[in-house]
Amino acid sequence: MKTLNVFRARSEKKSANTRIVVEGRRKATGGRANGRIAIAMVMIFGVYAAIGGRLVQLGMVEETAASLPEVRPTASRPDIVDRNGEVLATDIKTASLFAEPRRIVDVDEAIEQLRTVLPDLNYGEVYRRLSSDAGFVWLRRQLSPRQQSQILALGVPGLGFRTETRRFYPGGSTASHILGLVDIDNKGIAGIEKYIDNQGLADLQALGLAGPETLNPVRLSIDSRAQFVMHDELTRAMERYRAIAAGGVILKADTGEVMAMVSLPDYDPNKPDNALDKDRLNRMSGGVFEMGSTFKLFTTAMALDSGKVNLSSSFDATHPIRLGGFTINDYHGKRRVLTVPEIFIYSSNIGTAKMADVVGIEGHRNFLKRVGLLERMQTELPEVARPTEPKQWKKLNSVTISFGHGVATTPLQTAASAAAMLNGGKLLQPTFLPRSEEEAASLAQQVISPEASSQMRYLFRLNVEDRRGSGKNAEVEGYRVGGKTGTAEKVVNGRYSNDKRFNAFVAGFPASDPEYLVLVILDEPKPEEGKYYATAGLNTAPTVANIIRRTAPFLGVQPDFGHEGEALMVSYQ
Repeated sequence: MKTLNVFRARSEKKSANTRIVVEGRRKATGGRANGRIAIAMVMIFGVYAAIGGRLVQLGMVEETAASLPEVRPTASRPDIVDRNGEVLATDIKTASLFAEPRRIVDVDEAIEQLRTVLPDLNYGEVYRRLSSDAGFVWLRRQLSPRQQSQILALGVPGLGFRTETRRFYPGGSTASHILGLVDIDNKGIAGIEKYIDNQGLADLQALGLAGPETLNPVRLSIDSRAQFVMHDELTRAMERYRAIAAGGVILKADTGEVMAMVSLPDYDPNKPDNALDKDRLNRMSGGVFEMGSTFKLFTTAMALDSGKVNLSSSFDATHPIRLGGFTINDYHGKRRVLTVPEIFIYSSNIGTAKMADVVGIEGHRNFLKRVGLLERMQTELPEVARPTEPKQWKKLNSVTISFGHGVATTPLQTAASAAAMLNGGKLLQPTFLPRSEEEAASLAQQVISPEASSQMRYLFRLNVEDRRGSGKNAEVEGYRVGGKTGTAEKVVNGRYSNDKRFNAFVAGFPASDPEYLVLVILDEPKPEEGKYYATAGLNTAPTVANIIRRTAPFLGVQPDFGHEGEALMVSYQ
């Protein structure tokens, strides 16, 4: 029994020791397992945290890229209106298409779908953009509402639209060379649009102060009705006389305000794809031309203003002038002595050259400079060309310049100088902004005497009223038109061409006290069907008549069908 009890005691002691050892091992093993689990959980949480952080970062990048267009809004511009408040240019809202390349699932498929709406998309360029790692890329600016609707219907993920400001010109091409152009960001790059930017709009836009609510309309001197008529008549004239180009301007004689100005061919500023083509040049202010016999009005005014010639003076036009190997002749010579009025209405080269000779070479050049024909014209349009003249004036230069060959000026400049010959002798730089008579009076330069100007008005009217005058086809009943033709041979390959002409007609009405001056040019007109000639009297003169007939009523010129004896300051025999 005692042995058994001892055995039991030893057994119980051993069991107790065994339980102690097993329990310790379990505690040690369980601690290590818990540690491993904790480490694993930390690692898992770390991975998910990294992934989450990256997703947040990518989300922030996407948000920043997507919001980029809102940070740089398209610049607003003021409306441009005519003198009567009619809108010529305004801002409208339009949609522009952008993409988020990271969200594009299948680039090829996306492009194929887009080209069903925008077939002119450049596949290679768009593929390069959509395959990039960029968060935002432009695909097409300034969509039409229909295009936007069609693209939305495609349901391509990763595409979006941004509302932008686009310039809209209600009149299309009617006044394109005056209004000019803006670029894709609504910045002025030509014409009055560029002038507005240069006057401070660009600075306001840079400061974020150019909003629709802060910009007042810019009012021009243009009358949109006269602008439409001018555009319409010049378009008809180009077709009728098969000319390669045409142009025209209406000036208010006493203020220098441009009421209308057109140069053809032109362009539609709403779709200016061809605006930079060479033949779309603004010929009226940005091109220089030898103005032909219209220059005879300046030579005649110079001679009369000098005091050495009067309306009763006469010059021998019996024989051509031979000088320096050149022969100066008349187109339809009378081969006799001509008075000053006869020289003017017959447009005699010989007689005009001899009048210039009375003043002298230096006096001739000084006069043309004084009346603004040798200096760059000052006006609001940026597109203004500088006149050309001989480096050194010699006798031959003075002779040819007297009838319009050898000096090239812009047609608008010619019109402004011609207005000074008729308005009492006051030269005003042309303006496309409203100008009051008081402002004009403070800016005007007296370039010829009022007496010489009065004599020029008489000669102008005589040239149209007299059936022998070169301007007889410019007559408009009731409006007493006066004018001067100009038919200049064009220079081709350094030589004057016999079959390519640059024609012009300058007119004032009513001739006794001109309120408006009109100048029209036609480049390389052809004879009408059944006719042999294409001189200015046969094409530009009737074109001017059509313009005056249609514009005079709403320009406020009242017709007068009474006796015109008072308009003529002398009796012409």
